[in-house]
Amino acid sequence: MDLLINIFNTILYRPLFNALILLYQYLPGHDFGVAIIVLTIIIRLLLYPSSVQSIKSQKVLKELQPKIREIQEKYKNDKEKQTKEIIELYKNKKINPFSGCLPLLFQLPVLIALYRVFWRGLQQGQLSNLYNFVSFSGSIDPTFLGVLNLTQPSIGLAVIAGVVQFFQAKMLAPQDKISKPKDRDAQFSGIIQKQMLYFFPAFTVLILCKFPSAIAVYWTVTALFSIAQQYFILKNHGIRKSMNKM
Repeated sequence: MDLLINIFNTILYRPLFNALILLYQYLPGHDFGVAIIVLTIIIRLLLYPSSVQSIKSQKVLKELQPKIREIQEKYKNDKEKQTKEIIELYKNKKINPFSGCLPLLFQLPVLIALYRVFWRGLQQGQLSNLYNFVSFSGSIDPTFLGVLNLTQPSIGLAVIAGVVQFFQAKMLAPQDKISKPKDRDAQFSGIIQKQMLYFFPAFTVLILCKFPSAIAVYWTVTALFSIAQQYFILKNHGIRKSMNKM
């Protein structure tokens, strides 16, 4: 366990902590919130290649839901045939149904490391984690725009993060006008998908209300970056899709 903790600290915690200190020290205004925003954008740019294919896959998967419901309804009495047909559909579309989870697997350790940075990293004793080339002996003012203490929870920022996340998920939601499926399993699947659209933003608000509001800033900027990313990727994907139909 100690080995894993040391690896985690070496690969994620210390680099992120030092990056945040450097940004806070050298960005004009020495605003902790601005440093977090810039650090978040840098992280998202580094993760950009891994998220491009994931966004495309998520969109295609959701666009395939009407076809999947048709298969479920057609073979509702033959679960084995139903599964084979759905797998064949994924193969034909060259889609991995689990590809959308990969960016989350990358982001979760980053989020844990940032939580440690925002929760403990601002304590004076944590400055020993600075690299030798990072000279910083002062103290950090954890306020954003001189108003909000980012080491304390903020209901307002938590709500903003949840709302932005909702719109991010809404962008990938299928906009089909197919009639409601008769199969009970397909109906249940559709209901679950709609509930998840609202559940995760609500869960986000509930969680962030208890965390330092610096996490909410990171979460909001991440979601806004993802919205912009999804817009451009899906726009280009749509153009190529139209060209392929010509």
